[in-house]
Amino acid sequence: MYGFSTLDLVAFAWFVLAWAGYGVAVELTPIGRNTLNHRMDRHRDDWTKTMLGRDLRIIDTQIMASLQNGTAFFASTSLLAVGGAFALLRASEEVLALFTQLPFGIRMTQAVWETKVFGILLIFVYAFFKFAWSYRLFNYAAILIGAMPEANEAKSAKAKAAARRVARMARLAGRHFNRGQRAFFFALGYLGWFVNGWVFIAATLAVLVVVANRQFGPAARWALDDENN
Repeated sequence: MYGFSTLDLVAFAWFVLAWAGYGVAVELTPIGRNTLNHRMDRHRDDWTKTMLGRDLRIIDTQIMASLQNGTAFFASTSLLAVGGAFALLRASEEVLALFTQLPFGIRMTQAVWETKVFGILLIFVYAFFKFAWSYRLFNYAAILIGAMPEANEAKSAKAKAAARRVARMARLAGRHFNRGQRAFFFALGYLGWFVNGWVFIAATLAVLVVVANRQFGPAARWALDDENN
């Protein structure tokens, strides 16, 4: 179909299934409760509860600023990647001529090449929107920190509700940040498609194993286990 082989279509279907399936597993199923991200969400709750008792919340605003800076870095990187993808589209003929001279001799039509480049362009555009929205949500969380009652009201229902709002906003920002970072990881697997379908399948599997290990592996969660404290 349009220059793509059956192997290409199977590999692409595997890529979509791996990305979407992993996202559903870590965010929408009971399995996700054992992930590093979910456990850090509980520590966000602890953070905002502790924040209530502080007279000066400079440390909390510094934490929020560091989260914003990290998100802004990834958003800027996404834009650079989008620009690089557009450059590849403009130089399709030159890049294809270069690929044919490589030892493994990649050969594809210009239409197939541009379709694949357009695909990775969409991935980085998606990542940019996720990081940009995450940055905005961290801004909202910072505003909510500024609106929290003073420490002498820490035990009031109003103060506890304010802490929960900050925690929920920080959770939401973190969730969108994780989705953007997940797009970056799977973009690395997508690059395998520029070689052939088999490399695409293998690269996607490798990315899936790495991201799953980071969320579910014992090494990733060791620092949060109470028995190791």
